[in-house]
Amino acid sequence: MTARNATPRRLVFVNRFYAPDHSATSQILSDVAEALAARGHDVTVVTSRMSYDGAAKYDRRETRAGVKVCRIWTTRFGRGSTLGRAFDYLTFYFSVTLSLLFSLSKGDLLIAKTDPPMLSIPLGLIARLRGAKLVTWLQDVFPEVATELGVGSSGNILIKAIKALRDRSLKRAAMNVVIGQCMAQKVEAMGVAAHNITVIENFVDDTAIRRRDDHAPRLREEWGFSQADFIVGYSGNLGRAHDLDTLLDAATMLTSTPEIKFLFVGGGFLRARLTEEIKTRGLTNIELRPYQPRERLAESLSVPNLHWASLVPALEGYIVPSKVYGIAAAGRPLLMIGAENGEIGRMAKTHQFGLCSAPGDAERVKAIILDLASDAEKTTKLGKNARSFIDEHSSMKLSYERWHDLVTRL
Repeated sequence: MTARNATPRRLVFVNRFYAPDHSATSQILSDVAEALAARGHDVTVVTSRMSYDGAAKYDRRETRAGVKVCRIWTTRFGRGSTLGRAFDYLTFYFSVTLSLLFSLSKGDLLIAKTDPPMLSIPLGLIARLRGAKLVTWLQDVFPEVATELGVGSSGNILIKAIKALRDRSLKRAAMNVVIGQCMAQKVEAMGVAAHNITVIENFVDDTAIRRRDDHAPRLREEWGFSQADFIVGYSGNLGRAHDLDTLLDAATMLTSTPEIKFLFVGGGFLRARLTEEIKTRGLTNIELRPYQPRERLAESLSVPNLHWASLVPALEGYIVPSKVYGIAAAGRPLLMIGAENGEIGRMAKTHQFGLCSAPGDAERVKAIILDLASDAEKTTKLGKNARSFIDEHSSMKLSYERWHDLVTRL
């Protein structure tokens, strides 16, 4: 076997959540791991036994679609409190370090995601001790996300020390996989060589999620909507990094337009505040639904005429709202509340599948919604462009090819 075609002894992925968990990082990791196993790679995933919503506890060991899954012990306080989450993080760091210290072998390729944050610091050390190669797979960039959201200060001595350790681990990694061009620029600015950074965008199962001309009439009826309603939807996690007020203000302005409705499907840190704001403002045009199972995702994404996503501009390059790929796969246009020159803003403009508004500009958000609600042809065209973007530039198959090429090359 030539060096070019040689593959690592094992691919060992590390992330706090894995299938059958429904969280975004779990689903993407599960798809990639199973695709690589199907191509003949020896794939192991080291993860926790907990679920994202805290409702389930999974078996310690199993094999799923050719992937060996090892679930380690952690505390299970969940996402309800900052202190509890910190304990969950710390016990995961401890358990995964101990597990890999005895199970990792020379020549293994250790691929660390970013839940919990900055896994590259302890895993970089373990990889060097065991003669393995480290690949970081950055879904977000900490501690910058935390400090931009007001948790800690960038000038804090401890934060500076953590950044220095994080930067060192990224520089020493065999490769750093990022999920957007803006993120690649941020990582390069940390001193990581450009040839040690590669962009592999997140994705969805675009074979299961397809564009459809109708708007899931059965599910619309089940959820209390009519076919005549123009629905502005949100699907997934609504967290601290997202802007909620702009959309709420626009929804408040549109209460006198009864044919325009808003649908929120999912959860997250801001879900409780959204519920409270609906009551306080007396909004009857917003409908709430819980996370939908993966097998129902294609249908639920088809319900809205228009989807919205958001990101606080200060977090551009540190986070990429990956829900955009599901929206585009379903052939629905995007309303992005965020920086026009950010990752998603530029993407939507370049491929002509969405419109952007700055956070705080509720009047523009309202105008965009009214314009698309009154122009079915324009809305349909944007949706078709969205699906074309997936087919031509960001399909699941293309992402699998990039991952296969990367691990084979390394």
